[in-house]
Amino acid sequence: MDAVERAAELRKYAEQTASCTKCALSTGRTQVVFGSGSPDADLVFVGEAPGFHEDQQGVPFVGQAGKLLDRLLEGIGLTRADVFVANVLKCRPPGNRDPQPDEIAACEPHLFRQIELLEPRLVATLGNFATKLLSGRPAGITRVHGQEQEVTLGARTVLLYPLFHPAAALYTPSMLKVLEEDFSRIPALLELAVGPAAVEDEPEPAAGAEPEPVQLGLF
Repeated sequence: MDAVERAAELRKYAEQTASCTKCALSTGRTQVVFGSGSPDADLVFVGEAPGFHEDQQGVPFVGQAGKLLDRLLEGIGLTRADVFVANVLKCRPPGNRDPQPDEIAACEPHLFRQIELLEPRLVATLGNFATKLLSGRPAGITRVHGQEQEVTLGARTVLLYPLFHPAAALYTPSMLKVLEEDFSRIPALLELAVGPAAVEDEPEPAAGAEPEPVQLGLF
């Protein structure tokens, strides 16, 4: 699909997920935090789950970790408008606790559908939960951060790039340097990932008008 169709499909899917009741988290949320950013982004970030501020505002990464994410993006010449940001879970776990297996299983189809619609070149996972889910491997983020790998998500092969969650640098300042070093490789990885190769050949998308950023809505 072209960029305009992609934006329309994302909006439609966001409306569908806004009333999701697949797990118990739906009973305690203020709203579903779908995701935000450019529907035509080459780079998608996937975090863990909404926190208090995200649940209130309906936008991912608007707290302190989000401000650090903005700084890290600025350091490589990007802004939120250039990327798309989502989470494994679309609803806030009570007290910002870790996602539970049944919650991940219930929400997983939403994330995979987002990635399918966005067709990114590079998917950067932030932290353990997103990395393990999308890589399909048990290795923790400490072992695999900064090591890109090709993975098949749905019907597409994409470049997956595990990163520490920005919140890690808030609690452990020495982690900031590691994050900055790993982020510094993103521009080169975007060049390397010249386009997500489909498992089955797909026709080239038709050119379309420049879409408006989709503001759909961790610490």
